[in-house]
Amino acid sequence: MTTYIALLRAVNVGGHQPVPMADLRSLVARLGFDSPLSLLQSGNLVFRGRPQPADELEHILEAGASQHLGLETAFFVRTAAEWREVIAGNPFRREAKSYPAHLLVMVLKAAPGASAVRMLEAAIAGPERVKVAGRHAYLVYPVGIGRSRLTTPLIEAKLDTRGTGRNWNTVLKLAALVE
Repeated sequence: MTTYIALLRAVNVGGHQPVPMADLRSLVARLGFDSPLSLLQSGNLVFRGRPQPADELEHILEAGASQHLGLETAFFVRTAAEWREVIAGNPFRREAKSYPAHLLVMVLKAAPGASAVRMLEAAIAGPERVKVAGRHAYLVYPVGIGRSRLTTPLIEAKLDTRGTGRNWNTVLKLAALVE
């Protein structure tokens, strides 16, 4: 069995797409996965299942959420081993220790090309910094995420892929949950 982390995009944020975590855990179990756990109320799940490609799992979860919960949202799946790599690959270690709520990991559906990353870097108009590594973008928001002009829609447009972000505190809490 493989341990997976599934992140849902834009649920329970500002009243948008409200879904109880108990319903998500029940859905995961109903779809045949084991030991579903949730973290916080923003769509963070951990579960176990047979090894299979992330895109297949994402499709199963997205279709199940639509059919059983009426929830239309994207799921982003990573294995526990991939999550450990996300943590080990953090290029902003000082910020992770000093201001973990200002460091965001954006989990992406696809790895953007080098030209897309350059377009994103060129679009940054403030003090934010970004490093992209495969299907993950690490973003530092020195003055906070809420007032930044480096928004998810801008990031997705420049990288030409969808994503969902979690601050460093949540990244570490998910790692602790899978261990």
